[in-house]
Amino acid sequence: MRRLSILFLAPAVLLAQEALRFGQDLQLFVDDYLLESLHGVSLRLHEPRPAGAALAFDQPWEGNVSAYVTVFRDDEKVRMYYRGVNDPAYVQPSALKPGETILPKNSEVICYAESPDGITWTKPQLGIFEFRGSKANNILMAGEARHNFAPFKDGNPAAPAEARYKGVGGSRQLWAYQSADGIHWKKMREEPVITDGAFDSLNVAFWDARRGEYVAIYRDFLQGIRTIKCARSKDFLNWTKGEWADYGKAPAEHLYTNATQPYFRAPQIYLAFPKRYVPYRAGHPGVETGVSEAVFMSSRDGVRWHRFLEAFIRPGRDPRDWVHRNRMVATGILPTAEDELSLYVSRHYNFPSAFLERVTLRTDGFVSVHGDFRGGHVTTKPLSIEGRQLVLNYATSAAGGIRWEILDLNGNPLPGYGRDETRLLNGDQIAETIPLERARPQPERRLGARPVRLRFHLKDADLYSLRFTE
Repeated sequence: MRRLSILFLAPAVLLAQEALRFGQDLQLFVDDYLLESLHGVSLRLHEPRPAGAALAFDQPWEGNVSAYVTVFRDDEKVRMYYRGVNDPAYVQPSALKPGETILPKNSEVICYAESPDGITWTKPQLGIFEFRGSKANNILMAGEARHNFAPFKDGNPAAPAEARYKGVGGSRQLWAYQSADGIHWKKMREEPVITDGAFDSLNVAFWDARRGEYVAIYRDFLQGIRTIKCARSKDFLNWTKGEWADYGKAPAEHLYTNATQPYFRAPQIYLAFPKRYVPYRAGHPGVETGVSEAVFMSSRDGVRWHRFLEAFIRPGRDPRDWVHRNRMVATGILPTAEDELSLYVSRHYNFPSAFLERVTLRTDGFVSVHGDFRGGHVTTKPLSIEGRQLVLNYATSAAGGIRWEILDLNGNPLPGYGRDETRLLNGDQIAETIPLERARPQPERRLGARPVRLRFHLKDADLYSLRFTE
């Protein structure tokens, strides 16, 4: 965990008596949506913890530059899709260990793996695609999408059974694909659906249930720098012109991939894990110049993004991770325990030992409002309380804690809700429920009847998320 400097997007105009109304949606502290002021506290980005190798790219049709991974839960199984390809040109023999060899170059193919829990993975023999005379492999297709196929299970209730799974792929333009079972795929039409980009990356699409439309986040270049665009569609075939990403005052950097998805616990928020590419820095000897790492950003519309500038996942101590196009985060966030999220990140790209690693965070644990031992407080913008209980995800030290209070619009604590009148929160809870109304008040005196602010006082503590509930 690291304290860091951040760049906020310019906040939306909020009149004095207006209030944020978000019902009982979970709210993460990944941006300034809720925040009015921070005093002695900061937003802290939390680095995932390594949880071991998930999948080795060790088959003849896979290889050292296998990449562009997508994962998602589908009922009782977890599906994984990725590009398999081997190319000895990416690494010099001098960079190999004794006894290591790289197999001859093979054509790109799309591969498939599955898991019951997101932890243990298998590569089923699909019997679909022939590789060097045999169909005993986990290859599902090649074709125009073979470089960077990115599928998803469509949550659109109007989607027909034959298009329950959809995806996009293509390195020069994007084609739309559909499937009834997630294994057998075909184009939705022969013509590409999105053409205004530079697509040599993992371009993603998904169904946004809140807006009732499909969203595509895809790569392009702006003044020679890799960045992203956002397009929308009602039918997955006809798309709006892409809008350039707006990063506010954040500096221009090469964001090679984006791995964007709505966060499943708070789908109104898009989370993204771009691979930041630094092309001019030398990395591992014997490999092309350039190094990469994962960063973190979020958006509520796919266009305006809040970016943390520090790394989310650094290259680390392994020299084979200090290479270009490495530390690439897969598209997909999986709950792998009641209190745990898993992500998947590439390791040893370019080398014959290339593999995918699982990393973990606590639930909602991307960013927290953090107070050190000196203490401080955070105050929200005016909001409407729509529920009788407050649910908090937080962690404190043994000596630390969190106090909370409810303020009127002038900053005065409401009677019974001052800092010294509420219970000290001390511990580590994913979802602690706190009753807000001590008695059944008259309707006009209910907390939800007027705009208020919340204030949290933190001492050696982290606050990750909140929501209201009945």
